[in-house]
Amino acid sequence: MDGVSLHGLGVCCGCAAGAWLGMAEAPVKLVTLGFSPFLISLGMVAGVFVARWTLPLALKGTGYIGADLRDKPHLIVWAILAGMLWAVANTLTVFAVRDIGLSVAFPLWNMNSLVGMFWGWLLFGELRQADRSARARVIGGGVAMVIGATTLAYATTGTTAIAVTRVAASRGVLAALGAGLLWGTMYIPYRKAYLSGMNPLSFVTVFTVGELGAVLALALVFDGGPGAVLDSLRDARPALFWLFLGGFCWVIGDLFQQYAAKYVGIARGIPLSNTNQLWGLAWGALVFGELAGRDPGTRALVLVASLIMIAGAVAISSAAAPESERRSWISAMDRECLRYGLDRSRVLDAMAGVDPLQRGDARRAWWELLVGGAAVALFVWLALGSTRPTVTVHVPWMTALAGASVVLLAGCGVLLWKRTRFS
Repeated sequence: MDGVSLHGLGVCCGCAAGAWLGMAEAPVKLVTLGFSPFLISLGMVAGVFVARWTLPLALKGTGYIGADLRDKPHLIVWAILAGMLWAVANTLTVFAVRDIGLSVAFPLWNMNSLVGMFWGWLLFGELRQADRSARARVIGGGVAMVIGATTLAYATTGTTAIAVTRVAASRGVLAALGAGLLWGTMYIPYRKAYLSGMNPLSFVTVFTVGELGAVLALALVFDGGPGAVLDSLRDARPALFWLFLGGFCWVIGDLFQQYAAKYVGIARGIPLSNTNQLWGLAWGALVFGELAGRDPGTRALVLVASLIMIAGAVAISSAAAPESERRSWISAMDRECLRYGLDRSRVLDAMAGVDPLQRGDARRAWWELLVGGAAVALFVWLALGSTRPTVTVHVPWMTALAGASVVLLAGCGVLLWKRTRFS
């Protein structure tokens, strides 16, 4: 296959993931309007559920997704577990944003990169047998990103645009750190799936079942039962479109994150996708004005912290896995093949960006068009009943950030198609 290397492709996907994951968090600002955090999370995950079924259907088709799942049925439970971890973590981020603000919460929950790096080393041979240079750039880059994130938190804590008590601030910090721990652990099923040759589109299709089930259970238990949840959804009807839109953006970012985890591993892919810290800061500061009125020293500290994070991301991007480390990855793959009776040659093809399940004469089911049409109709229906949230936004900056994200989506989408056919 010609074109970009798998390392380069994984790096591009990680950066695109950062943009879209950062943009997806903007709708959680609605929580400041008095909606329950569980309701906000449920609304977002409902949008995620719709998108996670329709995007894989559009890109590969249900026949392909079904064949991939039948070929690796043991991964279904892992995907559901990962979805449940994601849902709980996402709910915690809503509490964190409510209590300490978007620009403070982001760096705290993005500690998940170090958690994921640890699991990648411990369970999947990542960074093992890597040369000193590659190891130093990945670990050093990851640490630099954490230092930058911590500096951002320091620069904004105590001067955040929302008024918080000491109790609320502590609660928000714990919620953000808890989300980071859960998200870091969630990457174990990710890597396990891709070392078994599963397509990311198949994985996320099952992943979303765990997401929706977990967040629905949380809402029913903590928001007063089915009747109360339905009443809340009716009250929030004008805002549901924005939550669905946030969930849709999250799915795009997460798909890129999945491909990054597949092709460069979680030790490299997750820190790169955590550049959403920078995008989240941009949305929080430029669009929602969370840093309005800050003194020049604070602004300078934010700039320095951002540059540190960018330097960390550049270091990780340049640290392609050497052949010695890739042999360690293959050993982890062999373990999965032996444990679950997988075809080693097919798994190797999948890891190399070749799709062993793709058939040139694959036909789409007629009812897939109906499913896609129903998803579009749902978004249109929600949009017609929506109202503009009473949150002050800076439209030019919002347009610029959204436009940059779309450019990354198009560019990385084309690269993925040309190099792997979305394998």
